[in-house]
Amino acid sequence: MKARLGTAFVLLAALATTVLPLPVQASAAPVDPPTAAEHGWVTSTLRHMSLEQKVGQLFSTYVYGGDAAEPTAADRAANRAAFGVETPAEVIDRFHLGGVIYFSWSHNLDSPRQIATLSNGLQRAALGDGAKGRVPLLISTDQEQGVVLRMPAPAAQFPGAMALGAGRSPEAAYTAAEITGRELRAVGVRQPYAPIADVNINPGNPVIGVRSFGADPTLVAELTAAQVGGFQDGAGVTAVAKHFPGHGDTADDSHTGLPVIDHSRAEWDRIDAPPFRQAIAAGVESIMTAHIVVPALDPSGDPATLSPAVLTGVLRGELGFRGVIVTDALNMAAVRKKYGDDRVPVLALKAGADQLLMPPDLQLARNAVLRAVATGELTERRIDESVRRILAMKYRQGLAGSPLVDVDEAVRTVGAPQHIAAVARVTDATLTAVRNDAGLLPLAHANRSVLVTGWNSAAFAPIATVADGFTARGARATARPATLPSDAQIAAAAAQAANHDLTVVLVNKAWDNVVTDPRGTQRRLVAALVDTGKPVVVAAVRDPYDIAYLPGVTSYVATYSYTVAAMDALVRALHGELSPSGRLPVTIPTSEGVGTVLYPYGHGLTW
Repeated sequence: MKARLGTAFVLLAALATTVLPLPVQASAAPVDPPTAAEHGWVTSTLRHMSLEQKVGQLFSTYVYGGDAAEPTAADRAANRAAFGVETPAEVIDRFHLGGVIYFSWSHNLDSPRQIATLSNGLQRAALGDGAKGRVPLLISTDQEQGVVLRMPAPAAQFPGAMALGAGRSPEAAYTAAEITGRELRAVGVRQPYAPIADVNINPGNPVIGVRSFGADPTLVAELTAAQVGGFQDGAGVTAVAKHFPGHGDTADDSHTGLPVIDHSRAEWDRIDAPPFRQAIAAGVESIMTAHIVVPALDPSGDPATLSPAVLTGVLRGELGFRGVIVTDALNMAAVRKKYGDDRVPVLALKAGADQLLMPPDLQLARNAVLRAVATGELTERRIDESVRRILAMKYRQGLAGSPLVDVDEAVRTVGAPQHIAAVARVTDATLTAVRNDAGLLPLAHANRSVLVTGWNSAAFAPIATVADGFTARGARATARPATLPSDAQIAAAAAQAANHDLTVVLVNKAWDNVVTDPRGTQRRLVAALVDTGKPVVVAAVRDPYDIAYLPGVTSYVATYSYTVAAMDALVRALHGELSPSGRLPVTIPTSEGVGTVLYPYGHGLTW
């Protein structure tokens, strides 16, 4: 896929079905003023904190281990290498951390009981003996749902943003956020780092894609606001709208490079700003920065995370945001390209950020901020401003009075039957039938032989889920995972398909032959299957754009994710038990990327 893929044309095509309102200037976030109790707790806590404790509140990072005091030997070694101490509890105590972020790779996320127990252990470490100046933690994780989720089953695994965009329902978006937030809160996580407010108008975007609600700023704004309400009003956790000032039109991944957004100021106001304006109007308590350069907002070449013009000038000054600004992870390449790791946290604070997420060297970053205060580059008053916002957010989360969770209640809440039923209802309305040229779909229940092949995930096993679904409906189904297959595997799959009545093949970002699939193996697998002359159904389990690169495919559906619920909906839709009702929330251009629309925004078949 070409870098920008005719972005301007794609945008115009996406917006052709809607009339966008003119941007509305937000004078201030409609957050309730602090109560006397909140003001008193924040002021008293701040007064009793040392400078080191205040600076610690600014940082949120990962820790290794599934238990606060007794991690495994491997996790002890990892903590020692990263932080100089062995246990998560010691990391918190040493650095006076304000927050911790959970990941699977840091071994924090196993089961509801384990996660809740870990959260309680971390909170006890933060509070210590109850001495003045000790503050409860704000625990977070990236629970966007869809293709970015951290909580393993039995947690409710809802479809992600683009699937919700296909469903077009603010109520469903609210429900997904509310239940997700309730489950997170039950295990002690109060900051889900969602929703995504980026408007994905670039089909070649390597890092956002299906994480966005779509290409229409109005739709993205509406669903972003709905999820802010679901998280905050429904579940009582802190919503985090990201990635300001908008990561939807990038051709580079900020994890590995420094993207530049070439939008004019008028384009930014019309495309990127509306979801953030709506999030602020909905009372969002936190906004995450993007490590991107937007020359129309700041011509200095600094990424937004380090830009006073963007964070203080635009986000706080023009949009009126009064909540907590959290940086995207500071270990990402985009924010480290221009300045050293000791300068980045200082510059982020000078720009207007409050929470500093995952610096590559926590001790270096902490010491750099302390040194900046000692030299006068940063004032303690400036530190106090951010700490006050963070403390206020913690108070509103109820952490001041109830930082611990009921472990048994967490086990009952996460994956509750009513939550799983809601996952199915929401997911069913998102599946989008894009092409049915041969009239193959829907299928009848039959004793046919079916090969299910293509992209697979060890964690979700979508190939097996689809094959089992066919078997349950009377077919003789064979599951043959073929993720980025070799030439020999492609040949073997095609030979096997020739002896089956039907093949269902899953693809995942088959358009991306630069990073995801540099040898184009998914495209070649589909081509070989089509060449057998036997019926083939292709299901895109991530970006819907793949169809432009799969000539000869006559049956194509988009699920936007590969969760069990998404694959179950796929099987039922293929058999006519579910009428597809999703509509494309983006435009699918042709593979040339020169402005020709293959399928327009809003397209969707049904049966």
